[in-house]
Amino acid sequence: MLTGQIRNDIDKLWEKFWTGGIANPLTVIEQISYLMFARMLDMQEEVAERKAAKTGKQAERLFPEDYKGQLLRWKNFKNMAGPQMLAHLKQKVFPFFASLGREEVGEDGTTTHALAGIGEYMQDADIEIKNESVLVAAVEMIDKLPLTESDVKGDIYEYLLSKLTTAGINGQFRTPRHIIDTMIAMADPQPDAVICDPACGTAGFLARTMEYLNRVHSSPAGTFTDEDGNPHYSGDLLEPYRDHINSDMFWGFDFDTTMLRVSSMNMLLHGVAGANIHYQDSLNKSVRENFPRQEQDFFDAILANPPFKGSLDESNTNPDLLGMVKTKKTELLFVAHILRALKPGGFAAVIVPDGVLFGSSKAHQQLRKELLENNQLEGIVSLPSGVFKPYAGVSTAVLLFTKGGSTERVWFYDLQADGYSLDDKRSPIKDNDLPDALAQWQAYRELVLANASAKKIEKQFGDKTQKAFVVDARDIAANKYDLSINRYKEVVYEEEQYDPPKEILERLLRLEDEIITELKALEGML
Repeated sequence: MLTGQIRNDIDKLWEKFWTGGIANPLTVIEQISYLMFARMLDMQEEVAERKAAKTGKQAERLFPEDYKGQLLRWKNFKNMAGPQMLAHLKQKVFPFFASLGREEVGEDGTTTHALAGIGEYMQDADIEIKNESVLVAAVEMIDKLPLTESDVKGDIYEYLLSKLTTAGINGQFRTPRHIIDTMIAMADPQPDAVICDPACGTAGFLARTMEYLNRVHSSPAGTFTDEDGNPHYSGDLLEPYRDHINSDMFWGFDFDTTMLRVSSMNMLLHGVAGANIHYQDSLNKSVRENFPRQEQDFFDAILANPPFKGSLDESNTNPDLLGMVKTKKTELLFVAHILRALKPGGFAAVIVPDGVLFGSSKAHQQLRKELLENNQLEGIVSLPSGVFKPYAGVSTAVLLFTKGGSTERVWFYDLQADGYSLDDKRSPIKDNDLPDALAQWQAYRELVLANASAKKIEKQFGDKTQKAFVVDARDIAANKYDLSINRYKEVVYEEEQYDPPKEILERLLRLEDEIITELKALEGML
């Protein structure tokens, strides 16, 4: 959580970008990202210098030690005059960002800069700020931000991303963080897991997973509150897993280079320097050549909100997916891809449009049959149609499934409110089913993991008039594998009592007489 002062500073800077001629929110986020990146590189260099001074060992430097190289550092260019700084960033600093992804051949062989993964997506980075006063204001504000605190850095970036209000041309958009957090809590990823988002966008699922791990794995001594009473979690109990988290845990794929830059920065600001963020269309057949290990039986958990929009060219689609579900629809192909990419026993929480649940085409039924008969479809959370406004009003659901085995029963939850109004404004409201949905899911999972009898599960979740209930997989199969919650939820109708029509008519006549009497009295007064 951010303090009110930081939010106000960011809002003021955002307004300066707007008045300075940069109206695209993604461009604003990119430009702020680059400047934050420049400062963080300098911070990393200072840490290395302090360590070298204490140990007497040579520091591993990011910046060349000559005058020109040191001028690339934040502390040495932040006080330049506006025109000089703008030219320096464009001609010197941004090209240096791109060099972080290049190999250098030294005496001992080929080496790469630290943060090479991020450098790969900085190749096309450029300074879009043309107004010198806006640049100076941005540098001054970013110089004040508490970037030494990893969770605050993440919150800053989340706040910036919350200002994205339009969907991309391929149907991608920012998933609300409270929906992401609930899905992550339902998946309950462990610190030794390997986690993926095959359509990562801004890396919201991956970054929030890191926050979840910090929150769950912080000791009382590693938890503190800021001046506004907001809790902060250091994740101090994650130290034994730190190398795994920094280099092997997180994987994200996307084919939008702008999103790749944003997601790489998002992970860096959430304390993960070596996240595996890669350019790749996860549904394209090239995935088999570029990522043969990750394409099948690799991930412990997959969390995703893949794009729903459009269809693909069948000739470029991974043939292994088409073998599972013969279709051009991306929403079906992504679920098929996720099934393939999971390890046996791996768990997925995936947002899909409602059409996936009840579509009558052969491909729709084929995929649902695969989920039920050859995997364990654990649960379905039906989301209200306004959850993704103002981006889209489509009705969606969260699929919760484990790879392998077969399905005995499916847990359903009818989520009717998420704490925000379901119109374009999405204003906060009191009604919120998300905490109950998570609590009910955890109670159901406890029964399943304890090998509770069907009778015991039925006793707790058999009432189909409630928000949470279970349905036998055989009943679903008998309904052409229809997973729509409305097919199984029982609605209790209360009988309405109405007065006899004759009595209603008499009351209307008496009311009419009273109106005429009052009108005549009014006429006499004129």
